[in-house]
Amino acid sequence: MVNQLDQKQAYRQKVAAQLDKINAQIDELKAKANQVKADREIEFNSTIEELASKRDAAQKKLEELQNSGEDAWQEMQSGFENAWNDLNSAWQKATSKFQ
Repeated sequence: MVNQLDQKQAYRQKVAAQLDKINAQIDELKAKANQVKADREIEFNSTIEELASKRDAAQKKLEELQNSGEDAWQEMQSGFENAWNDLNSAWQKATSKFQ
C-alpha cells in the first residue's frame, strides 16, 4: 500500500512539474505577444503620423491652388497633384502593410 502511495505522490509531482513548465511557456508566449503588440502599435502610430503629415501637405497645396492666380494655377495644380500622389502612395503602402 505504501508503494502505491509513493507512486501516486511521484506521479502528482511529475504532473505538477509538467504543468509548471507549461505555465512558464504560456507566460513566455504572453510576454512575446505583448512585445509584438507594442511593436505593432508603434508601427501603426508611426504610419498614422506619416499619413497625417502627407495629408496636411496635400491640404496646404490645395489651399495654395485655391488662392493662386490664373498665371500660377497650373504650377500649383502640379504641386497639389504631386502631394496627392504622395499621400495616395503612402495610404496604399499602409493598407497593404496592415492587412
